[in-house]
Amino acid sequence: MLNLSHKNMNNHFKKILLLAGDVTAMYIALFLTIALRYWQWPEAEIWQAHLLPFTIIFAGWLVIFFIADLYNLRQAANSAKFFSKIGQTFLFSALLSVLFFYFSPLTGITPKTNLAIFVGVFFIIFSIWRVIFNAILSSYLPKNNIAIIGLSTLAEKLLMEIKQQPHLGFHISFILDEKRPDQKEINGTPIFSAFKDLPELINRKKISHIILAENPDSEKRRSLLFECLHLKISFINLINFYETITGKVPIEAIGKMWFLENLNEGGQNNADIFKKVVDIIGALIVLLITIIFWPLIILVIKIESRGPAFFKQTRVGQNGQEFKILKFRTMRTENNDSSPTVDGDKRITALGNFLRKSRLDELPQILNILKGEMSFVGPRPERPGLVTELEKQIPFYSERTLTKPGLTGVDQISGEYHSPSYEDTMKKLQYELYYIKHRSLFLDFSIILKTIATVFLRAGR
Repeated sequence: MLNLSHKNMNNHFKKILLLAGDVTAMYIALFLTIALRYWQWPEAEIWQAHLLPFTIIFAGWLVIFFIADLYNLRQAANSAKFFSKIGQTFLFSALLSVLFFYFSPLTGITPKTNLAIFVGVFFIIFSIWRVIFNAILSSYLPKNNIAIIGLSTLAEKLLMEIKQQPHLGFHISFILDEKRPDQKEINGTPIFSAFKDLPELINRKKISHIILAENPDSEKRRSLLFECLHLKISFINLINFYETITGKVPIEAIGKMWFLENLNEGGQNNADIFKKVVDIIGALIVLLITIIFWPLIILVIKIESRGPAFFKQTRVGQNGQEFKILKFRTMRTENNDSSPTVDGDKRITALGNFLRKSRLDELPQILNILKGEMSFVGPRPERPGLVTELEKQIPFYSERTLTKPGLTGVDQISGEYHSPSYEDTMKKLQYELYYIKHRSLFLDFSIILKTIATVFLRAGR
């Protein structure tokens, strides 16, 4: 049985600690900003004048940090990519702060100099705090010692994931596989072949979790595992553990029983009805806000190149039902063979390039949502011909249509670009099945916020 409650509690504690550290760093930076700006110990009157407006700013920054995935422990690493994301997030947060100070009647302070000092001071303190936190996660916080029973391809992938992300707090102490008596280790992890030695290994290695990569195939082995319960061990299915660590469902390791055991489609009826209501209300709001810009976009499209303003294409929706997806046309119709786009594609117009980068070309899909063909969040809909081909190549590909297709999805915020190739489609499907299994309004809201961040930071494609 899956028992990851202890791990989830540890992760919640780590995120709370991370958030508390960020908030503390903000107020320390504000204190130092005032001291540097006025070159004196901050007096009560000056401190009070800054406290309210900057507290509002801090709340906004924390929301932006969440949207930018800075509280994702899987990404908490001292890498160039991580600090590049921090730099982009700070720039975006600072720009919004400038707008707040110049348009808010609450501030009687001079924001230009104060904000510039604060951003610089906070960036330094924040970066130092995050380096220390990530180093503590990777090296000093106690790790859960885990063992794997059975060595499979998925077990090897899990081994590499944990080695590459030590901040997750796991250490694979050993692998037990009786089929490999001559293999002593893999990637530095020892392999033992004597199943009878398991209780002694658990005690000696201080194991807290055992990951079952394969089901015990004899009563003797099952009895031995059962006897290990008194050692306070948690037994975890490899597929579920891999899913928790990576946020993906390993397609190559699941079968039909996985869907029967994990997808509670009957229990989603009320949630799906509520989601449909939220989709309709949200689509109406977006339509009302943006409709005044539609005539201008349509006019420029028509002036720039001949052809219809809207691009229509048949896509596969929920339960395999086909529908016509709508987009603003971004490509010239002349000499267009409808082949997939490539970098620097000459068929894309100047406005089309802007619409694609800003994702505004997807705006007409609000009408698809109002018609009930799409949702704000879900797997992206594909062309029927491509779906037919992929269903032949990839197991369970059609199961992605259990939910409505979406404007955005968990794959779109993964930080990876996935082409229609077999390998990339496999990766994308892993994210999509994870969404289908765990979908909720909170997850949808989180994906929408992170999609907005992806658009503004131009992290997607």
